[in-house]
Amino acid sequence: MRTGLRIFVLTTTAMALASIWLSFQSRVTRAQDQSPQVIEMTAKKYDFGPSAVHVKAGSKVVLKITATDRPHGFKISTVPDGASKGAQPGLVLTSPPAEECYRLEKGQQVTVEIEAKSPGTYTFKCCVHCGLGHGGMKGQLIVDPS
Repeated sequence: MRTGLRIFVLTTTAMALASIWLSFQSRVTRAQDQSPQVIEMTAKKYDFGPSAVHVKAGSKVVLKITATDRPHGFKISTVPDGASKGAQPGLVLTSPPAEECYRLEKGQQVTVEIEAKSPGTYTFKCCVHCGLGHGGMKGQLIVDPS
């Protein structure tokens, strides 16, 4: 009878430890899933590089943007292209302060933190007049379904 009790105690302990380990692993995975996707970008004479950025819906994104030649700006629409007037934002700008236009000084990196809530294409553009091609300095943040 003692052997049966020992086996029962050992089995129960092993199952409890396995359950605790699986719970811990699940928490670690969730924490890793919530770590932001960091994307390095440049702004230079009428061009953002990369000009198209893909992320998954539900992700947190950190854009690290550096102007390489002169001052530029970065402005992104929080509603997807083609959305009806008054549509709910699909992007939330979380970097302090959440600005209308982030000014990009030459050689200085600016961080823009975004929560990509809803799928869609979100246009970004230069919002500091930078020369003749300023109006064409655009790009897209494409939020793919998760």
